[in-house]
Amino acid sequence: MYKTAILIMSDKGARGERQDESGRQIKESLGLSYRVDYYKIIPDEKEQIMAEICYICDQLAPALLLTSGGTGFSSRDVTPDATREVIEKIVPGIPEAIRYYGLQRTPKAMLSRAIAGIRGKTLIINLPGSVKGVRESLEAVLPALSHGLDILQGAASECGQG
Repeated sequence: MYKTAILIMSDKGARGERQDESGRQIKESLGLSYRVDYYKIIPDEKEQIMAEICYICDQLAPALLLTSGGTGFSSRDVTPDATREVIEKIVPGIPEAIRYYGLQRTPKAMLSRAIAGIRGKTLIINLPGSVKGVRESLEAVLPALSHGLDILQGAASECGQG
């Protein structure tokens, strides 16, 4: 079971003006192989997002951190920018797979600025803020994710053997 954290970026959600449906969808999509140990909603503030990602990765050390929200074109959408500043390694294939999968359903998928990367032994994946976007993004990556997490956590050998 993979220790998982969920971080939602939503100004209205952080103020209690909107119920978080994307976090619920993340939990539902993950299934039994993932244990959500941390869940928080914060506003779309770059410095706060950076600080929270660092805290989660450095102090709580989950295998997986899924963020939701703040991946679009709005001036308040700063999640990928904050993530980029605190990761140690970029993992471009994950958002590429998400966008490719999404493009099979809507041309708007190309508008996502989401990124993925590694900090310490935590894989961070930016997801969209919509329930549909979260569900489809996780459909795209979950089949391969456990292997990557096992390698990152030191529980599996490298890819391409056999």
